[in-house]
Parts: sequence; structure tokens; C-alpha cells
Amino acid sequence: MSSGWEVRMSNSKRLPYFFNAETKESRWEAPPGLTEQDIKALPGAPILGRPQVDNPSTGQIKASHLLVKHRGSRRPSSWKESTITRTKEEAIAILEQYQREIHAASNKAEKFGQLAREHSDCSSHSADGDLGFFGRNQMQKPFEDAAFALQVKEISGIVSTDSGVHLIMRTA
Repeated sequence: MSSGWEVRMSNSKRLPYFFNAETKESRWEAPPGLTEQDIKALPGAPILGRPQVDNPSTGQIKASHLLVKHRGSRRPSSWKESTITRTKEEAIAILEQYQREIHAASNKAEKFGQLAREHSDCSSHSADGDLGFFGRNQMQKPFEDAAFALQVKEISGIVSTDSGVHLIMRTA
């Protein structure tokens, strides 16, 4: 029986939390009705017992991102807009424009940071999109797969997750 729950890592607090992919509910405490054995069997559960340190020697990478949310995002609001109404297609078009601006820039990393600071719908905008170090099973799977596939200083194509659409730049 699938409960729909999984364990994810909060980017802002750097702590694990429980997320229900079916209902989109998230909570810090274990969901009621799940036994300790059920919790240990959840996708992402191994991060519950790990110390949360930024240590690249443990297989972690560092990345920044530029997130554009849309009305289908799991939380369609941000520091810029209390209610995001754009479609996913409109969000992708916005990111495509940012891609062109980054590609045309002489310093791509600097331009990426500037655009993330000014336009990203993530709270990491205040740090130029910097998410810090993270390892496997700490990010949504499409984001993780794209970030780990990049070389340092390389920027991804558009990546779609439950949070919205992203450009990702691996920084370490």
C-alpha cells in the first residue's frame, strides 16, 4: 500500500521533511498513522538519519538555480507574487529568455546570479540562487539528475519539477 509520503530535504532550513506527492501536503513531523518501520521504508528515508553537513567529500555537489513557478507548481506563490497565475508554457518561455541572456553574457556565472537574484521564485534568490551543497536523495529527482549530470560551471537546459521550471548551474 502506497501512502504517497516521501522524505525530502528543505533547501531553506537544511532539514528533512515529509512530503505527500499525491496530496502535495508537507510537514516537519512524521505523518500520523505511519509506524517507524513504514517511515524507514519511505522514499528518501535514509536522509533522516544522516548528519546534515556541507561536505563535498561525501558525494555532495553545489549548485545554484533560477526557478520560475507556474500555477501548476506545488506552491504557486513566491517572495515576488502571492499568487502565481502564469501557465507552465509561459514559465518556460520566461526561462528561455533568461537562457538567451546568459548565453550572450561575457560572464555567464555572473549573469546567472544576477538573474536569479532579480527573478527567481525561490527564497535562494537572495543568495544569487545558491542552494549550497547537497547529495543524492535531497532534491526532487529531475532536479537531482540534472544537477549531478552537469560539470562545474555548466548550466542545464530547462528542468521541470513539482516546484516549477528551473535553470541549474553547478558550482562545485
